[in-house]
Amino acid sequence: MSMNWLGKDLLLPIISKEVHLAWLTGYPRDKVDWFPAIDAGKCVQCGMCMNCGRKVFEWTENGPVVTRPFECVVGCTTCGTLCMGEAITFPDTSYVRELYRKEGIWAKVKKQLKEEGKIPA
Repeated sequence: MSMNWLGKDLLLPIISKEVHLAWLTGYPRDKVDWFPAIDAGKCVQCGMCMNCGRKVFEWTENGPVVTRPFECVVGCTTCGTLCMGEAITFPDTSYVRELYRKEGIWAKVKKQLKEEGKIPA
């Protein structure tokens, strides 16, 4: 696994794109409409979103914008949870759960996790 460190004192690595985490297991990320939306009227420009390890946001003279939506980890809502102005929202989780059910993603993820020895076979 290839890692780049943000700083020598930080404990959170950024995992390179060539690493395939078992979240979608072969399902195309660009077909999953899961990414943040910013309500500019609520944004207090606190900057919390700029801590995103996947670099989904960029800062502009008007505050943050979502520039790399498909880099967002499906199911993650950390930026929205920590946003001081509660300006960041995500789709309802029922959308993702229905997609996983309909496309059989859960079974594929479980199979991959077993193959990788992350869960018992």
